[in-house]
Amino acid sequence: MKNVVLIGFMGTGKTSSGRMLAQKLGCAFIDLDQKIERDNGRRIPEIFASEGEAAFRALEHQAVLEVAGRRNAVVSTGGGTVKDPANMAALRQSGVIVCLRASVETILERTQKKGDRPVLDKADAGDRRAAIESLLKARASLYDDADFVVDTSNLSPMQVVEKIMRYLRSRGVIHA
Repeated sequence: MKNVVLIGFMGTGKTSSGRMLAQKLGCAFIDLDQKIERDNGRRIPEIFASEGEAAFRALEHQAVLEVAGRRNAVVSTGGGTVKDPANMAALRQSGVIVCLRASVETILERTQKKGDRPVLDKADAGDRRAAIESLLKARASLYDDADFVVDTSNLSPMQVVEKIMRYLRSRGVIHA
């Protein structure tokens, strides 16, 4: 089976839905951010703080290349993974790209805990909405390049998984 690659903004449900999807498909689940943290022995906010976003993106690209070399996995990417065209080319070569979307309100609600979202954590509460809106606008065309899109705003992770499963069956990626 080709990989199923979940892209989308932070807080859209890539990890929770991805874990369930992998279980349902009986394949490996790879959270790219967790892989980067494991491989580097540091949390992503620490990498951002000590070395900056460019250094993190280089580590992310290396992880993408490793993951793209696999098959039979559900891969949950970081929200900014799509910013590098080389990342997307590698992921597309080995998989089906599924974008998870959510409303700004939903993203605000799901990402309100500080400390885990370095790109948003530097914004104050009022600016957090503006930061989300700005990033969503900047990345919209990158997310639009997915093979399939699911709006997760009003769906449970299981409902998201069911929509993805229907799509994968309709495209012959999975059978049964």
